Amino acid sequence: MEIGIDSFIATGAYDGLLRPEKNIEAMENLLSKIEFADQAGLHVFGLGEHHRKEFLDESPAVILAAAAARTKNIRLTSAVTVLSAADPVRVFQEYATLDIISKGRAEIVAGRGSFIDAFPLFGFNTQDYDALFEEKIKLLLEIRDNETVTWSGKFRPELKQQAVYPRPVQEQLPVWIGVGGTPQSFMRAGILGLPLMVAVIGGETHRFRPLIDLYYEAGEKAGHPREKLKVGLHSLGFVADTTTTAKNIYFPGYQEMMGKIGKERGWAAPTRDMFEVQAAPAGAYVIGDPEEVAEKILRHSEALGGISRFTFQMDNPGLSQDNMLRAIELIGTKVIPIVNKA
Repeated sequence: MEIGIDSFIATGAYDGLLRPEKNIEAMENLLSKIEFADQAGLHVFGLGEHHRKEFLDESPAVILAAAAARTKNIRLTSAVTVLSAADPVRVFQEYATLDIISKGRAEIVAGRGSFIDAFPLFGFNTQDYDALFEEKIKLLLEIRDNETVTWSGKFRPELKQQAVYPRPVQEQLPVWIGVGGTPQSFMRAGILGLPLMVAVIGGETHRFRPLIDLYYEAGEKAGHPREKLKVGLHSLGFVADTTTTAKNIYFPGYQEMMGKIGKERGWAAPTRDMFEVQAAPAGAYVIGDPEEVAEKILRHSEALGGISRFTFQMDNPGLSQDNMLRAIELIGTKVIPIVNKA
């Protein structure tokens, strides 16, 4: 199983913009974390895409290219690319360029996005939320698989025998589908024969098993071999030397971040009791000491029928750089060996 980290570069700047020097510090801290994760033996590092003042991940391909120049082995991916509000031609060019810089370590996780900020920003209608993604994922795959493309659709000017460059180092640039809890999204990934990255940020992870079964069923009906269909899991998580320490360090920033997002979406304000339920054995959050975290990853994998990748959404505005680096060290030196041995 591949194990890694996804980051949104959470800054906590909810009520005011960060000063330039603080942005520089946050970005340097992120690049240092990716470099350290590479040295610690983690398999993958992903960057989300948001267009909000509390995050600094508006241009993930640019940041990942900077990380590529400082790393050797770790795979570098989006988590996710909001493809519905992007031009698939440009997305492919950016990640093909990243693939060249990283010498074949680039990936794309494409999704519709859980926030809608990108839609008005780039001039798209949220009423076309699903139709945009449906058209654009097909175009992205057409470009990935063919150097010269003839294509027409509803949301983008047509292409007539248009060659798209550069081409990536990898023979086929990996494209995953990032999903939340919509059955249609699971089925679409299966029909397209693409690997599935499931974001579980609440509830009980095992409840996603019927949706994953739906993914496999759709994929097999579309003629894709089972070995081509694989599942990854993305969850909130954190690792420290003891479980109590991990929870106590993670909770304040989690409460701040989820409280702000929850207020926008009409959710109840997060409490410590609610957090503890999610951090319990059946809950979605993977927080604890290395042994407990490894055991929970393995339980989640078994409950979902086997996963090939697990990524922690680990940063929040309450975590220090030292907290993060220690967590990365524990994942590389303890969590990954326990999972691999099992």
